[in-house]
Amino acid sequence: MNDSQLPGWMRSLLLCLAIALHADTASALIEVREPTQKLLRTDVYVLDDRNRALDAEAAFNAWREGRFSASKDGSSDINFGYSASAFWVMLPLAWRGDREVEYLLEIGHPPLDRAELFVPRGREGENGAERGFVRMVAGDVLPFASRPFAHRNLVFPVALKPGEENLLLLRITSEGSLTLPLALWTPKALAAHDQKVYALVSLYYGILLALFLYNIMVWVAIRDPLYLVYVGCVMFMGIGQAALNGLGNQFLWPGVPAWGNVSLPVAMSASGLLGAQFVRMFLTTPRAFPRLDRALVTCIVSFALAIVCSAVIDYRVGAILTSLAGILFAVTAFGVGVYCQIKGHRTVRYLLLAWFVLLVGVAIQAMRNLGWVPTNLFTQYAMQAGSSLDLLLLSFALADRINLLRRDKEESDAALIASKQELVTALRKNEAELEARVAERTRDLQMANERLVEKERQLEYMARHDSLTGLANRSLLAIRMEHTLARARRSGRLAAVLLVDVDNFKQINDREGHLVGDQVLVKLASRFSDTVRMTDTVARYGGDEYVVVLEEAASEDVVRQVVRKLIDASAEPVMMPSGKSITATVSIGVALFPADGDNAEELLRKADNAMFGAKSAGRNRWLAAGPLGQPG
Repeated sequence: MNDSQLPGWMRSLLLCLAIALHADTASALIEVREPTQKLLRTDVYVLDDRNRALDAEAAFNAWREGRFSASKDGSSDINFGYSASAFWVMLPLAWRGDREVEYLLEIGHPPLDRAELFVPRGREGENGAERGFVRMVAGDVLPFASRPFAHRNLVFPVALKPGEENLLLLRITSEGSLTLPLALWTPKALAAHDQKVYALVSLYYGILLALFLYNIMVWVAIRDPLYLVYVGCVMFMGIGQAALNGLGNQFLWPGVPAWGNVSLPVAMSASGLLGAQFVRMFLTTPRAFPRLDRALVTCIVSFALAIVCSAVIDYRVGAILTSLAGILFAVTAFGVGVYCQIKGHRTVRYLLLAWFVLLVGVAIQAMRNLGWVPTNLFTQYAMQAGSSLDLLLLSFALADRINLLRRDKEESDAALIASKQELVTALRKNEAELEARVAERTRDLQMANERLVEKERQLEYMARHDSLTGLANRSLLAIRMEHTLARARRSGRLAAVLLVDVDNFKQINDREGHLVGDQVLVKLASRFSDTVRMTDTVARYGGDEYVVVLEEAASEDVVRQVVRKLIDASAEPVMMPSGKSITATVSIGVALFPADGDNAEELLRKADNAMFGAKSAGRNRWLAAGPLGQPG
């Protein structure tokens, strides 16, 4: 007997027993006494849905059965790190006021992919089932306009009723860091809090904007590429921080959730990549410290892989790689700075201090994303504080570098006057060498151009041919058919379109495997090409379908002969490298121009119908769309 066959009173009794046995979770309520902010850290209950198989009703029943577990640490926000699970979070609230109030449930981590809030509609029915749920959804994979409350964070309006259990059920999924800073606000309290946060955020972005504009003007003036790299680092840092604190989704790209979802790891990795390149150029490590330079190149490669993974391959892998690469780069940059300071590099003092503060900020942010340290106000904003100080100190380092370069230039000018004659001699020698290099470079360019032309030919071939069989693909088939029909119209000669389908090919794939199936397709393609003339076209039309276009056939008898040859060629066993033979027959539909149609689309359609007729008639045969003769 299953649960649905039990009497109603017995199901109710069993539900009461389950709640009593799990009273440590199901009966504990979060008391809300004052209409202000309440951080939700203790008495929050979590269910790990590893297979993402539960719906709201099943999760609610799991709560009633005591399968949720209390959050482990009430001193910091909930953080699940990087996980593929769906997490259900139950917030059992008890409002101690005397009337129903409106609250705002805030999740203070905007990069979450999807957060769904389920609020039960009314009380349980007689059969113990919920009457349904009010569902609200927000997240960075959705357009900003779809959010239930316009806010940079994920905010849900909820109504708390006095004197009863108010259950709020959250379902959280994300490819990135699953951090849940939960807070309950009145609208007025949240607005007051936002004023303070936006003031600090405005200060941060004001610093970034000032550094960006100042250094881009310096770059315009002196054209030093180091400044352009620095400007790019500042720009991507700003984009990454805008994605991290939700302002990007709200103001910059509200209608582009695809970019909003990947903007955080992509922008942070791009900023780290440019930061590593900045260190290399600033300290001239490729020339002065080649061993240290390899470590910085490793950081650049790591950030590049993080960008590719986040944007194209796997967001979660890219996000984890971004955090790990951030820690690696901060440690590497600081170590490089220490080494260069020991070696007496004159411009490293500000750089060393800059990477020290960044090391602290990045390490705290990355460890928070990975779930290694608790999520709180300090760890949440450590990256912004560290990055602002880092970029400011890097700007000082650039200014210090200009001063040092100016002094070096003054010293070198004096030495330059003394060695003018020597320089003239060297220039004459270099002129001869340059001419030789120009000639060599010209030859190299010619060779490169030849390789480029060959590459273009290969790309054009690949664009118009099937990668497996080497036959013409649909694009080239369409061109060939138009040319064939045009010539047939001018000459008044006969043209034929044959649609060839391999019989029972799915069974070959299922029984022998896709590799064997591919070998069969390749072998049939070769036999069909050998059967027809060079002027005819054999194309792969679909998975196991081919199209043969016969140009200017002498007569209908010639078409019949070609069709029979194709059937006979396909019937020969295909020998596999393992020694096993595979026999594959074909069904062919034939359409003639102009009898069966005057354009490619109509001829293909009629040939396709005829082919299906051949299959219905028993396969391993052909059928004409028109009066070509008896099928075979």
